[in-house]
Amino acid sequence: MARQAAKTLWYDRPRYVFIEFCVEDSTDVKVDLDDYKVVLSCKNADGVELYNEIHFYARVNSKDSQNKRSGRSITLFVRKWKEKVGWPRLTKEEFKPAWLLVDFDNWRDWEGDEEVEAAMVEQYAELMEKVTTKVTPPAMDDLDFTTRVFSCHPAELLTETGGKKETLQGFHVILQDTILFPEGGGQPDDRGFINDIPVLRVIRQGPDALHFIQTPLEPDTEVRLVLDWDRRFDHMQQHSGQHLITALADLMFGFKTTSWELGRQRSTIELDTTSMTAAQVAALEQNVNEKIRARIPVVVRELAVGDPEVEMVRSRGLPDDHTGPVRIISIEGIDANMCCGTHVSNLSDLQVIKLLGTEKGKKNKTNLVFLAGNRVLKALERSHATEKAFTSLLKNGPEEHVEAVKRLQNSVKQFQKSNLNLLRDLAVLTAHSFKTNLAQEPLFVLHRKDGDSEFMNIIANEIGTEKTLIFLSVGDEKAAGLFLLAGPPEMVEKLGPRVAELLEGKGAGKHGRFQGKATRMSRRTEVEALLQECINHKNTEQ
Repeated sequence: MARQAAKTLWYDRPRYVFIEFCVEDSTDVKVDLDDYKVVLSCKNADGVELYNEIHFYARVNSKDSQNKRSGRSITLFVRKWKEKVGWPRLTKEEFKPAWLLVDFDNWRDWEGDEEVEAAMVEQYAELMEKVTTKVTPPAMDDLDFTTRVFSCHPAELLTETGGKKETLQGFHVILQDTILFPEGGGQPDDRGFINDIPVLRVIRQGPDALHFIQTPLEPDTEVRLVLDWDRRFDHMQQHSGQHLITALADLMFGFKTTSWELGRQRSTIELDTTSMTAAQVAALEQNVNEKIRARIPVVVRELAVGDPEVEMVRSRGLPDDHTGPVRIISIEGIDANMCCGTHVSNLSDLQVIKLLGTEKGKKNKTNLVFLAGNRVLKALERSHATEKAFTSLLKNGPEEHVEAVKRLQNSVKQFQKSNLNLLRDLAVLTAHSFKTNLAQEPLFVLHRKDGDSEFMNIIANEIGTEKTLIFLSVGDEKAAGLFLLAGPPEMVEKLGPRVAELLEGKGAGKHGRFQGKATRMSRRTEVEALLQECINHKNTEQ
């Protein structure tokens, strides 16, 4: 079988090797690409089968490699397993029948070739556009996926809303594959739908993802998954932002990250340092955003558990129930970290990161609080709305808000002081008015919307509690407030708990006084009736 010569061009780049084989017109062309070699085969015009097996210089990531067949060419877009490792050659077995003749003189090395790199950027971009993927990925703004149900079993889900806990009855569904991320690695789980049924939680159990839904599904039925992309992208921004901040905090200051939390409103990184100065926070924020503007790629790789490179990346260890390959998230030139979470593909997708400052953490640690991406925009929107409201209320510009509020605070303090003095005077006058009344009653009742415990105690002190039963209350009649029952000790001790019960509040008694808080001041009339009944009963006994 005669070898058919063909011109071959290839370019060795930091992350990829581009190979273009120029071939004769042929039929039944097949490209079999794996991690160590590529096998090219076809039939010529006479129906004779031809093939060429080319072994790569080093291992490649075949899952992230692509190929394209056109009329007289085959283009390979091969992803290197280890980046920035030069490939000086390809290899092939000479004794096998060959369809292609590889010309090693056409090799292009990436090292020290910046001018060529710059000149060929457009050519590579065009080449990437031509290369088709093995499987068409779903659109990121309408992410859905079709799979089959593996199993469905009854389950419970404990939820908490507004401090109220509730146990939901439902089912744990395991699918043949899923696009919904289960909770792990410091990142919350995804949300979405299975056949329009809301997925309320996704948790990991060994190699499986358990999807909690409240409608059962039959095993082996085909279902359609839809992902809540807004939630996923927010988590991607916060998680990749954490990796970047963690790496730079270590590189710049030697601060190691011991844990982190992706919260609903803000995220927190726990640093192994007793303190972090404002200057360090500012420098870190500046460096972080410089890296975002530099559009540095974020690369996801999968390594075997025993691969030596696994030992070289930052990690807190694998879970006990880990199965399958090890997933490495690399920020080019900055960080390599073992992680199971979802991430952006380029730091530019983070948009911006804002460090909100530090808080004292546990065990002499420091918590660094941050926002990334859209959360920064939302926070700015809320801040701007607040600023507009203050401008309208204070009748001045944003730069004068602080001083205006300080003046208002001083005015309020003066007003409160004057109001307190007036209330004290009013309490004394109210008591004197009762004492000078010739038809003085054995029961004194008074309610005011404004007032405090001191106001009530002044009245009780001025009137005296030896012969008079006093019931005072302050607060909104339709809401909560304070109350005071004062008088002969034996009566107060007996009536105090009953008064608190009627007002649906709590109180305590001592030396002829029982006072506390009431949650239903509207039942004050029932208390007055109870006290009057006790006074009448005492008078009858006498």
